[in-house]
Amino acid sequence: MSEFDTSSYAQRHRPAADFPDRNAYLEHELQIMQPKRWRPNLPFRDYRFEWEDAIPAMAGTIGKVVMVGAVAAAFAVPLGLPDSFVLENVRYELLIVSLFILLFSGFILPTSNLPGTHGPLIPLIPMVVMAGGHPLAFGLLIGIFGFILGISKGGSLMARLTSNGVCGGLLLYLGFIGIMGQVKNLFSWAEGFGMPHIAFIVILGTILLYALLEHWQKRWLAVPLGCLMAGLTAFALGAPFAFKTGPGLPPMSPGYWWGENTGWMMGWPTFDSFLVVFPFAVLAVAMWSPDFLGHQVFQKLSYPERSEKTHMNIDDTMLTCSARQVAGSFLGGANFTSSWGTYIVPAAIAKRPIPAGAVLTALFCIIAGVWGYPMDLAIWQPVLSVALVVGVFVPLLEAGMEMTRKGKTTQSAAIVVFASALVNPVFGWSLTMLLDNLGLIGCKERSAELGLSGRVIVPVIGFAVLCVSMAAVGMLPGIPALLPQFRNL
Repeated sequence: MSEFDTSSYAQRHRPAADFPDRNAYLEHELQIMQPKRWRPNLPFRDYRFEWEDAIPAMAGTIGKVVMVGAVAAAFAVPLGLPDSFVLENVRYELLIVSLFILLFSGFILPTSNLPGTHGPLIPLIPMVVMAGGHPLAFGLLIGIFGFILGISKGGSLMARLTSNGVCGGLLLYLGFIGIMGQVKNLFSWAEGFGMPHIAFIVILGTILLYALLEHWQKRWLAVPLGCLMAGLTAFALGAPFAFKTGPGLPPMSPGYWWGENTGWMMGWPTFDSFLVVFPFAVLAVAMWSPDFLGHQVFQKLSYPERSEKTHMNIDDTMLTCSARQVAGSFLGGANFTSSWGTYIVPAAIAKRPIPAGAVLTALFCIIAGVWGYPMDLAIWQPVLSVALVVGVFVPLLEAGMEMTRKGKTTQSAAIVVFASALVNPVFGWSLTMLLDNLGLIGCKERSAELGLSGRVIVPVIGFAVLCVSMAAVGMLPGIPALLPQFRNL
């Protein structure tokens, strides 16, 4: 038996000075860790804090403020809620998520990625509101469906049935669409005050900085240095910025948030509220598997051999996200949960395990929520756009290209991009997984090894359920919604 099988993390740990370089030390740390599921994991006994942990924690906090603000605003506009609702709910959500990060990812379930925000769901929120959907009913159903999928290990099953070609194509599509969206947002912001050249200079500077960091093998520094460069450049060139959000605490009572005349101003949901949001909740949880799989890929590509124990567990992450969703929605938060991409992607690139950075992320979220001023900086357009581009979308492109380099993967990758452009990434993923597993595209040998269940039964049922759900709410182009209340949306 090797030392990796007979002793604890604390016994195997060696100081960084014993290694030829920093990379060797970080890889050794990943190899000697022994995360304990559903048992206490303590700092210095089971993991250590390194200064590299601050990078994903900072990126994750910036991403959290941005994404929760986007979700809250997507509800606030059609519901006629004031801007103060968005601000206070974001602060509330930062405090709520901090408790879950510390309890799960930092303490009893270090194989679970942090419960973040479900970005792909944001465009559907106005449809939910117009159909009469209730945010609490929506959040509770997402949590319940997520529990069912996590307990049944459905998430890891879908990950196993998704080939490298399908996953790589999905990552390429999401990365490209994300970058294009942020470039468009940055130019729209700069054109709003008549200085579009600022957006061009910021983007060009980001490209050069990322290339240099890649050359120096310091790509994990892209988020903090990119945000610093973007903020300083934009401000120096005359872009308007001011701190507006001061210290404070949001209302902490669920009764306030679900009151008739306070918070959401909607009261508690009725049975009809659950019926309206049912198909959207199915879609939301269906999006989890490709999202989680894409995040896990970064660890597999970046981590060394013998570090598999530290990889993100998809089913554990689903359970954590479900628990956080149910509790957060009941308390009155606007967030809809998924795997936290702006945390796990930089953490994987920096070769750091989940728990230490999770603890720092919780601390940063508390500071941002209570102090207030960092929230203004995080949502300033050049900072948030650059953070998302270099922290999430460009790495998605790189991982997608890496996964489609070997084997018969290009056919599946091309089809998933094509099908995603036709409807959405959920449709593209489920259809291409079906075609790939049937052996119509991709590797025929892999298809033959899956068995009847993996080759036919599970992909067919999954694709059918998703298509019915999308057809019910009118998400299939050119086909009227099956449910009458969605036909005019």
